Amino acid sequence: MKKPTVVPPLVIIGALFFIFGFITWLNGTLIPFLKLACELTYAQALLVTFAFYIAYVFLAIPSSLILQKTGFKNGMALGLVVMAGGALVFVPAAQARSFGLFLFGLFIQGAGLALLQTASNPYASILGPLDSAARRISIMGICNKVAGALSPVLIGAVVLKGATELEQQLAGANAATKAQLLQELANRVIGPYLAMAGVLLVLAYLVRRSSLPEISPRPAASAALAGEPASLGQFPHLQLGVLALFCAVGVEVIAGDTIIQYGRAQGISLDVARNFTSFTLIAMLVGYFVGVWAIPRYLSQQAALRLCAGVGVAFTLGIVGTHGYTSVLCVALLGLANSLMWPAIFPLSIRGLGAYTERGSALLIMGIGGGAVLPYLYGKASEPLGLQQAYLLLLPCYGYILFFALKGHAYPVKTPASYAVPVV
Repeated sequence: MKKPTVVPPLVIIGALFFIFGFITWLNGTLIPFLKLACELTYAQALLVTFAFYIAYVFLAIPSSLILQKTGFKNGMALGLVVMAGGALVFVPAAQARSFGLFLFGLFIQGAGLALLQTASNPYASILGPLDSAARRISIMGICNKVAGALSPVLIGAVVLKGATELEQQLAGANAATKAQLLQELANRVIGPYLAMAGVLLVLAYLVRRSSLPEISPRPAASAALAGEPASLGQFPHLQLGVLALFCAVGVEVIAGDTIIQYGRAQGISLDVARNFTSFTLIAMLVGYFVGVWAIPRYLSQQAALRLCAGVGVAFTLGIVGTHGYTSVLCVALLGLANSLMWPAIFPLSIRGLGAYTERGSALLIMGIGGGAVLPYLYGKASEPLGLQQAYLLLLPCYGYILFFALKGHAYPVKTPASYAVPVV
């Protein structure tokens, strides 16, 4: 008999993680772009991340219900269609130069991604032994962060081209000229987002037609589905894992989406700083490659998480203790600390959930709301403290992640169950 392989479904999931990364890490470019085009304060501009990531909080549980009706594959195709709709909203938003419409489009994109993430992350965890799940998720992370490193460079070259010169022109322009220049700037996003919508619709069709298998619980475990949602209370490590992911996603988004503005605050021009998000993503890529090589051969998932939390504390102290390019480099190097957090936290949190994996995954996806809340808190804290000292917000986050790595993940599961690995 032909030996079953999980490679084809993982290739498909890897392609989806590429899409996640490309769209998610555009926010780092959109923040300075919309700050300029819509004449915003920095705290207002950080509502970009809030609108995008808060969708995960509202849509994660509905996403699990949708997946029960559509199946995982059809659900992922639907998520891509929803994301295409969010991209299309950018057209009237740019034409009206309406920050509210931009935020609405971002919320719709986040909703589509919530559906995609709820379906795709269990695949990476379950397609193979759980003790090597962090390695597989690291491979997915490489796809994600390669796209994330490319998107700010590619889109930034279009929407923020000549930004320093434009700022100088705006400073000396009258009201009519200023309005014209800002409208021309806002219109720059129309072409890229129309192209993005087209690509997402094509991908939705391809996923729908693919041979990606459905994930099904073992018959013996499926009876547990008759229980009430409160049954998830049997898994204390899941509850703690949601908060750990909340912190992990929050610090990851802060590192990637605030570095451009922080570089400017350190005296670096926008034409140079617009590429800084890519440096954070490159640091994350390095961390993912280390994870693929070392887990579980040399490092357990728990040990990798402990190491990352410690590195995060060290670089946070480096940010506030240095200045100029050195301090900005410490922000970028937070990518190393953040790289293996999601790959380790997710499988540790769904350990033993069995037939509850869809629900547990949905709860964990709600933890992505940390990307909405923590960057906004950073922005508000930066008003009285300054951008540099506001990075101290990261310390309690890394401290909690360290607790989860040391103890939080290890609380016993009362009713362990298992998932069937799909045969391809």
